[in-house]
Amino acid sequence: MRLHLELPLASSPLMDPLGFDAPDELVETQVQTDLQVKATEGWQIVLYNDDHNTFDHVIISLVKVCGHEAEQAEQCAVLVHFKGQCAVKNGEYDVLEPLCTALLERDLTAEIEPT
Repeated sequence: MRLHLELPLASSPLMDPLGFDAPDELVETQVQTDLQVKATEGWQIVLYNDDHNTFDHVIISLVKVCGHEAEQAEQCAVLVHFKGQCAVKNGEYDVLEPLCTALLERDLTAEIEPT
């Protein structure tokens, strides 16, 4: 005979499995830890393939937003097309955030991920 017990999923990482809120100290510590991780770990902008942007638009966007040379931007565009994604810029989170926002504003699909 097997006993199967399912606990409710926590709605946030700061809530325990039974649904009780975490103490304020834990919330504050978690926020501080998240900020420290963003400041210290390596980050990258990952560009994803889509079916509506042209190669030229992607290349021009990478040159203007990320500071790529034309050849580097073209290589990234080809990788995105055939592999589905490509890390197009590495750096600190605070530096990458406005660049990623600019790519999104150009209707590209991108996000910042840890390296």
